[in-house]
Amino acid sequence: MRSLGFSVGTCSPPNEQRKSRFLVNNTLSKAEAIINLRKKQKVSDPELSFVQSASCGRREAIIGFGFCVGFVDNVSALAAETSSCEFSVSPSGLAFCDKVVGYGPEAVKGQLIKAHYVGKLENGKVFDSSYNRGKPLTFRIGVGEVIRGWDQGILGSDGIPPMLTGGKRTLKIPPELAYGDRGAGCKGGSCLIPPASVLLFDIEFIGKA
Repeated sequence: MRSLGFSVGTCSPPNEQRKSRFLVNNTLSKAEAIINLRKKQKVSDPELSFVQSASCGRREAIIGFGFCVGFVDNVSALAAETSSCEFSVSPSGLAFCDKVVGYGPEAVKGQLIKAHYVGKLENGKVFDSSYNRGKPLTFRIGVGEVIRGWDQGILGSDGIPPMLTGGKRTLKIPPELAYGDRGAGCKGGSCLIPPASVLLFDIEFIGKA
């Protein structure tokens, strides 16, 4: 799992430390610029909270821990995702919102692809995450190996554009395109996903497997 994009207590050669320090300073300056712009515009964005805490810890990040370049990658990616995102709803009831549009080819029906994801209920409770398992989900898209909301939300359907490789999209999936009235993970009268649940999935399309 790469939820922490740095190594604590890992020492690098002096030249590499100087390079990393420059990259961190440069990236954090860009992140701070985004924060200041948002403050002037009086825009509230919960995703800025991590950027703010990261920039406040500039000295600690450089001197106290000796972060690796992976930290820079995470902050850069985060800065690209700070813009607000509103759901667009298709006629089927499936809603989507792109955090990152992506840069590579779209998936093709029947293709074996890889994707990371976090699945949540409407109340925000996480019921599954590929990041926690340390590897993306590999499946064949568009042939019923996953719930219909995933097939439609990744391939594109009913006015929803297809995801591109490298893209990050949040899907809001109605019960009829998910697990319906049966729910999922039910045992002893309780269900991990209760019947008739609307589900939220944060999906990162990595590409073909």
